[in-house]
Order: sequence, then C-alpha cells, then structure tokens
Amino acid sequence: MDSLPPAKRRRESKDGETEASTLSPVVIFAHGAGAPSSSDWMQRWKNMIKEALRAVDVVTFDYPYMSAKKKAPPKAEKLVEFHSNFVKETATKYPGHPLILAGKSMGSRVGCMVASMKDINVSAVVCLGYPLKGSNGAVRDETLLQLTVPTMFVQGSKDGLCPLEKLETTRKKMKAPNELHVIDGGDHSFKIGKKHLQANNSTQDEVEDVAVLAIAAFISRSLER
Repeated sequence: MDSLPPAKRRRESKDGETEASTLSPVVIFAHGAGAPSSSDWMQRWKNMIKEALRAVDVVTFDYPYMSAKKKAPPKAEKLVEFHSNFVKETATKYPGHPLILAGKSMGSRVGCMVASMKDINVSAVVCLGYPLKGSNGAVRDETLLQLTVPTMFVQGSKDGLCPLEKLETTRKKMKAPNELHVIDGGDHSFKIGKKHLQANNSTQDEVEDVAVLAIAAFISRSLER
C-alpha cells in the first residue's frame, strides 16, 4: 500500500537558521457506540490507518461506559470531556506532532465536538461512518457546521444513518474544508454484499484499501495547508 509522506515543519537550529524537520502524525481513534477499541473492526482499521499515514502512533481508548458494561452509551455531549482530556494527554506525549482525530460512527461525532473546542489543536478530523441522522430521524448537522479544521468523511452508500444526499447538503454549509469518499454498496460499517462485490469484480479488502489511501491523500493535503 502506498503511504503518506510525513508532515514537515520548520524549526530553529542552534545557530538560528531554519531547517526542515520531519514529523509523522499521531492519530487518536475513537470507537463507535456498540463495540470497544479492541473489536476486530477497530483493530483492522487502526492498522490500516497507521500504515497508510505512516503515523508515529494510532492511539485508541474506550469511553467509560464500556468498562462499566452499560448496554447503551450516554448522549454524545457527555463523552466530550473524557475524549478531550485523552486528546490533551496524547498531545503532551507527542509534542510537535500533528494530531488527527479519527472516529467510527459515534466516536467521529464526539471527535468533531472535541475538535471545535478552543483549547484543542488538531490538524484534521476523519469520520468513518458519520451518524448524521439521529434516532428520531432528524438531521444532526450542528456539530459539523461548527467545525473549522479539515474534515474527511468515509461513508457507505447504503448507510441508513447518513443518507448521502443529506450529507452533501450539510457539506455545502460547512465552514471547514471537507471531502467525501464513498464506499459503493457499503453499509454503516462499510460491509459490502457478495453479489455487489462480484458484480464489480472487487473484494472487501480492495475497496477498503482504496478508502484508506483516500484518507492518506486528504491528510497529506491538510498538513500542507
């Protein structure tokens, strides 16, 4: 898999001249509502993202309700403080490295809330299956409209929680630079039916590889801004 050229910034050398310094990004990857960071899906995407972005690390965590073994998560707003504190702790461990917030479904929504906080400094946000529609069917676009950092959406075309036409309407209203990669035939977790894959002479792995490369290209452009 081709990978992302690491981020570059300038630093002062001892004699006062500027010289190039190569710093790879750090990705903070949040899980969705129903499965922890140790799930097969999260681990597979963690490894793919780390390879494609040549990240110094892809850090995962579990929201507190997971360890409490509660059946349902609290409202996303109640997870922001925990998520933001984890981001701050990670930033202190990797000073100078660009921070990327990534998330699966609910984790991406909370990540977007965190990215909008005044005391949080991130370079980009990656949303894997953003849950644009709430449980009552209403479009939840307020969080996205507050964003100012570059935002990447990866969405399955058959994801009932994020109809593509509604996402397109929201993207046009967003202040933040944003891009969309559609996984044709994919559901909320990007799973594609066998018949669809056969009809397109493709495999699940190939489709996901293309998606990860799209993420890497987006992050590369975002870090050059």
